[in-house]
Amino acid sequence: MFKNHPKGLLGAALSNMGERFGFYVMMAILLLFLDFKFGFQGSQSSVIYSIFYAMIYVLALVGGLIADRTKKYKSTITIGLILMTLGYVLLAIPTPTPVVNKALILGLTCVGLFAIAFGNGLFKGNLQAVVGQLYDDPKYADRRETGFQIFYMFINVGAMFAPLMAVGLRNWWVQSHGFAFNADLPRLCNQWLSGTITPEASERFGELASAAGYTGSDLGTFAGQYLNIFVEGYHYSFALAIAAMLISLVIFLVNKRTLPDPAAKKVQAGTAATVEMDTKEIRTRLYALFAVFAVVIFFWFSFHQNGQTLTLFANEYTRLLHLDLGFTTLEGAEVFQAFNPLFVVFLTPIIIALFGWMKAKGWEISTPKKIAIGMGIAATAFGVMSLGSIGLPTYAEAQAVGGLSEVARTTPFLLIGTYLILTVAELFISPLGIAFVSKVAPPQYQGIMQGCWLSTTAVGNLFLFLGVVAYKSIPIWATWLIFVSVCAISMTLMLCMLKWLERVTK
Repeated sequence: MFKNHPKGLLGAALSNMGERFGFYVMMAILLLFLDFKFGFQGSQSSVIYSIFYAMIYVLALVGGLIADRTKKYKSTITIGLILMTLGYVLLAIPTPTPVVNKALILGLTCVGLFAIAFGNGLFKGNLQAVVGQLYDDPKYADRRETGFQIFYMFINVGAMFAPLMAVGLRNWWVQSHGFAFNADLPRLCNQWLSGTITPEASERFGELASAAGYTGSDLGTFAGQYLNIFVEGYHYSFALAIAAMLISLVIFLVNKRTLPDPAAKKVQAGTAATVEMDTKEIRTRLYALFAVFAVVIFFWFSFHQNGQTLTLFANEYTRLLHLDLGFTTLEGAEVFQAFNPLFVVFLTPIIIALFGWMKAKGWEISTPKKIAIGMGIAATAFGVMSLGSIGLPTYAEAQAVGGLSEVARTTPFLLIGTYLILTVAELFISPLGIAFVSKVAPPQYQGIMQGCWLSTTAVGNLFLFLGVVAYKSIPIWATWLIFVSVCAISMTLMLCMLKWLERVTK
């Protein structure tokens, strides 16, 4: 796979794989962790999630600016890894639940999330910029797009196992204390403790408590015990991220000498040809980049619902997958988030082979056209979700009775199929978008333009909570139509700019 690619690609891919494992451990459980830890019943957790996810990519712009100004890409990346590790340490501290001093614990949680976001900003875009610099060598220039697809695949190898290990550890912790896992119980526990539970939900709460192994009669005692144990499992799952970050740091430090050094590269005599570019060309390239950035916002607003509305849908409307490993079970809404990276790893070689075959046949599709096609594929994915959600009760109706029964829930294959289609869309947009930025960005703006690409994700992520607001306010099928619409609009805009973007790319 790495044959005929620069030597540094393997080290960069492996260090990114470890970091992404830690990151996706957190992202798989973050929304539900905030809900259950702090007893949020509205959209508070989704707002925190959205702001955090936006900051990750906004701060990538800051990280790119720092690296471009100092030319110390490798040092910036190293500091980012260390800062993220410290953030995960704060999240892993098992403070008691229900939370007594909510302001203090929520404040510490937000500090931890900020450290992760800032560290990610120093790390992510700059590592992508360094990988792009590997392909500035004319010997590797025609393999840039494939190189980024391989790099992207390794990101998802780490992400593929993260939700499974987080869920397995959480469920093992619950079972080791004599209780059975149940996805509905944490929310019902919080409703019981806050006094907001309905009579119908109270009846179901008692039934689920007995089924989970509680033999007492005081449901208040059970609510406190079960909630504390359940959330403790989440805290220990965050500890998995710490281990992954340390491994990633070691891999990067061992392999960083195989990566290019922009500061040294600039003083080489041959470099002048790569940095001399007239003002008009620089301006044209930047306009093209910002046009693509603006369009891609719509995709990320839709795609990153995997951690918000799609996770809530898995938890509240979907029959959960169950795999008994003996010492623990793999069961929970978070498990569904393993399918996207699994499909990325499986489909990437197929997509690479398809694009290679089309190129050999003279049917090559330009990168901007691939991105437009990806937008249309994403719209199709949410169309499938909308059709599969017709007839489901609203969120308020489901919560009033304590959640849907098993038979009233949808097949898990609805979500799995949606993730499959969304993954195809992602492979047409994300790695190719990174390669597009790397190719089109003027050399002196490589880091900051990669940061801008990530900042488009930030803007999309900032509005993720609107999906949850819709999810909890309107029919479920109508929620998915919102994302169908925005993806279709973004595809149309991309197609309108296609000829211009293709000229710039050449």
